[in-house]
Amino acid sequence: MKIIAKTTLSCIAFFVFSHCACANESSSVAIPGYNDKYSEVVRKLETGQTDINFREFRESFLESKQFEAVNKQKPDLEILRNMMHELMRMSKYTEIIGVAKKMLSIDYTDLEAHKVLQQTYKILGDTANRNKYHDIELGLLKSIVKNGDGDGKSCKTAWPVIQVTEEYFILNMIGAQLKKQSIDNTDGLCDKMEVITDEGDKTYYFDINNVFKGYKKQGIK
Repeated sequence: MKIIAKTTLSCIAFFVFSHCACANESSSVAIPGYNDKYSEVVRKLETGQTDINFREFRESFLESKQFEAVNKQKPDLEILRNMMHELMRMSKYTEIIGVAKKMLSIDYTDLEAHKVLQQTYKILGDTANRNKYHDIELGLLKSIVKNGDGDGKSCKTAWPVIQVTEEYFILNMIGAQLKKQSIDNTDGLCDKMEVITDEGDKTYYFDINNVFKGYKKQGIK
């Protein structure tokens, strides 16, 4: 297993070094060219206008043409995510920005990409961009965990997500290590995540109705 891991890491590193120039060439997010709400809001957010309804924005992604395109681009998105992680280990800040923005060009709701951008711009001393991506990350996050009466402690009060990646981002943010995942449909449709934290074992619930809506739209059963 160690040999496989090292080989995989070497391949990613080679991919990173051979594509750094490409990542550098485009330091802006590509705005989707569709006449829909998602595209319009991405354009607005990129100009720094972050006073929006982030839950509606996330849900608009499910209805967008871009969401349909993402199904074909998911392998590219994961390659970019691995590249970003490797570049972070090497402190290649300019390249990190280029790769993270390529990720947002595919899926602007990607919480990790926004987090990495705001952290990288902070290191570089670019306050305006740091604040922009910080506000977007926080807005996206709050639209899940600060949603009405939702506290994530039961299926009835589950946190509403549109993609499974949001669940793992939140668990990582609160320092929770996943122990067991299961579907709970006793009071809705939820992912029941049993985790280990510094404070002991806990259970969090995520409303996955929109996740399955997305699956259905993409033809995934």
